Amino acid sequence: MNFDMLLINFPYLISVVLFSTGTLIVITQHNLIKKVIGLNVMQSSIFLFFIIIGDIVGGVPPIIDPANPDILYVNPLPSVLMLTGIVVSFSVTAFTLALIVKLYI
Repeated sequence: MNFDMLLINFPYLISVVLFSTGTLIVITQHNLIKKVIGLNVMQSSIFLFFIIIGDIVGGVPPIIDPANPDILYVNPLPSVLMLTGIVVSFSVTAFTLALIVKLYI
């Protein structure tokens, strides 16, 4: 494998390693709080993956300039979707931790 190809695909590799780590935590741990942490690691890896997909090397923010129509713009949709996903992830984590506290107290 070429070293340059490894460097180009390194963020994808990190995303897969994070997802695998989160899956391993969820499967092997019996403590519910550790399982929630594993789910958060998995969610973070998915957010990283989608942000990597939306990145364009040499792209500029999508502020349309009619004078220069040949500019390569970055797609803002993955970032917006992941921002929404982070908010949903935070609320689900808070709800899950509240249920765990109710279960044990």
